[in-house]
Order: sequence, then C-alpha cells, then structure tokens
Amino acid sequence: MDASEVMRPVKGGVEMDIMVTPNAKKAQVGGIDAWRKRLVVKVTALPTEGRANEAVVDLLSGIFGARVEIVRGHTDRHKTVLIPLPLEQARSRLEGA
Repeated sequence: MDASEVMRPVKGGVEMDIMVTPNAKKAQVGGIDAWRKRLVVKVTALPTEGRANEAVVDLLSGIFGARVEIVRGHTDRHKTVLIPLPLEQARSRLEGA
C-alpha cells in the first residue's frame, strides 16, 4: 500500500483522504482505491447521528496513536481527516496496520 497517494503534509500534521463504508461486517482499514485516490475505511456503525464518523475517528486514532479529526466531508462518504503527526510517522503507522 503506497500511502503517499492519499496523504499530504499540512500545518499541524497530515491530511488524508478516505472513503468510508458504514454498516460493514467488520471494522477495518482496506487498501487504497486507486481510481478515487482514497483510503478505504470500513466501520460497523450506521451512518446516523454521527455514529459512523465517531467509529472512523476511533478506528483511525487507534491506528495512528493520536486523535484524528474529520476536517471535511462530515455528511459524505468521502472525507478528509487530519492526523496530528509528521508525514513519515503517519505513513509508517498506516503501512504497518
């Protein structure tokens, strides 16, 4: 998985583009959708009342070891999250997941 396609350095950390699949059987981080240039993230929560967003934040925060924040796409499947880590550290943690 080449995470450089979906990550870019910004002030305060790294932004990452993701595509969320709610109501999945298992919460997991999939591969990179090459066509959309987004990381596929599956969560078991339903997309109502912000539950899927909370599940995405919890899943990604666990992977990166830092509190991840959704910065764009709160009501869309295509989201952008902010990871408060340097680019190389975020990339290595994602590729190790």
